Amino acid sequence: MSTPPLPLTERRKLATQLEIARAAAELFTARGTDGTTAEAIAGRAGVALRTFYRYFRTKQDAVGPLLAVGGDRWRAHLAATEPGAPLPDALGCAISEALAVPDEAAADGLRQARGLLRAAAGDPALRAVWYRVNQESEDKLRPVVAELLGAGARPLDVRLAAAAATDAIRIALETWAETDADVTGPDSPADLAARCLRRLLGGRLPDDAG
Repeated sequence: MSTPPLPLTERRKLATQLEIARAAAELFTARGTDGTTAEAIAGRAGVALRTFYRYFRTKQDAVGPLLAVGGDRWRAHLAATEPGAPLPDALGCAISEALAVPDEAAADGLRQARGLLRAAAGDPALRAVWYRVNQESEDKLRPVVAELLGAGARPLDVRLAAAAATDAIRIALETWAETDADVTGPDSPADLAARCLRRLLGGRLPDDAG
């Protein structure tokens, strides 16, 4: 079932938020959060300061939409999984596709995420935004997982699978950000996420046992 397109005003609002988020990410990466003001972010994004505060309470909040893009993308990959596929396999494929680097734009996106996560190491408010985005992603993932598991899925198994998949990506990105590993190949985000998922799920869900 296709999702109806958003109204034009909503699309414009989301586009403005994402533009502000990109500006904030660029400045945080270059100057750190302490060296960046809301005024500077608004100026970089080409919007008035009052527009910035219409969408975001703090400068750290501004990167939330950008951090959420990856989760939206990989949930879409997972939702497109063929019915009947084992969930661990479906999760692994969706994560690999979402963290793939088909072009330089995707590589730049990952490098920008690395810069934000490095900045977050010294900024509790920015870390809180990162954790909030991950929690929201996990919450949105549950109905997708439930659909793939089928009508007989137990809520506990749905929550465990959603948490494991979300944490696999979070831990992989955080670990990768602490290194100078490339965006592809050994110890890349996709490689680390696949390894994390295998360990967290143990290759199977609780209902698969027996």
